[in-house]
Amino acid sequence: MITGSVKRRNSFYWLFSILFFINCSSDPAIHSPEAYTVEIKQMKFQPSELVLQKGDTVIWINHDFIVHDVTEDPGKTWTSSAIQNGESWRMVVTESSNYFCNIHQVMKGKLLVK
Repeated sequence: MITGSVKRRNSFYWLFSILFFINCSSDPAIHSPEAYTVEIKQMKFQPSELVLQKGDTVIWINHDFIVHDVTEDPGKTWTSSAIQNGESWRMVVTESSNYFCNIHQVMKGKLLVK
């Protein structure tokens, strides 16, 4: 005959085993992409640096009254078109990169993919 404490202990081990295998089988490499916003205002990218994961989206929104763009630095491997006041441009990130405004080259930003 199985006593109450043995049943509880067996139930605990059973529950622990299930939770253990569920956690072991989940793939930590699966990432749900997120969206990040960079505001362009006062002649700056705000925030100027983002830490994100491959597959995330960055949306640049121009809140300045003048036109800006977003261009990879130094090779210009990607660039937005001119972003007018109130407009935005988005990009899915695949790797870390520095960027700047090709129209106002003092404006700089950084994307760090972890």
